[in-house]
Amino acid sequence: MNRKRIATRWPDMLRVAGSLITNQVRAYDLLRMFGREGHPTPLGAAFAEYGRIDRTMHLLALIGPVDDTYRRLTNRQLTVQESRHRLARAICHGGRGQIHQAYREGQEDQLAALGLVLNAVVLWNTRYLDAAVAQLRAGGHDIKDEDVARLSPLEDRRITFLGRYLFNIKASGPGQGLRPFRAPDAIEDDEDEA
Repeated sequence: MNRKRIATRWPDMLRVAGSLITNQVRAYDLLRMFGREGHPTPLGAAFAEYGRIDRTMHLLALIGPVDDTYRRLTNRQLTVQESRHRLARAICHGGRGQIHQAYREGQEDQLAALGLVLNAVVLWNTRYLDAAVAQLRAGGHDIKDEDVARLSPLEDRRITFLGRYLFNIKASGPGQGLRPFRAPDAIEDDEDEA
């Protein structure tokens, strides 16, 4: 680590941080400040050195035996990201997860459509989870907030990814159409467990 490089550019680094917080600088301008023609500027090199400090602290916190809280928090964040990627792979062409367009704009369109569908699935799952929790609570079941906090809208076991779909908004209307829930005591079918 080159502390002199950080110390020399520290006032400029503080100005950049302040500009980011107050939204006074665009991302494009920052990239120009940090590098030119593929090489870091002195300010970019100072930020890279400062980043090494943070990365070292992160690694020490992960391997350190003192406190497992940081490791558990990091693992939880990784699990959420992996769940999102798994759902996106399942949605993308029915589990094949391939981008077929040969040109950049087509790939961007395909990825944007994937993001839109992924967000729609997460929204739909969130609505069902909220409705299920509300119904259980209304039925007198004790649902703890810490248990609700662990629910994830990134599940896909009940979603059919291949086939034709009919969206009749006029018939159901926006915000309508949640299917009825099973009874909480109902035994799951063997199909659901497979």
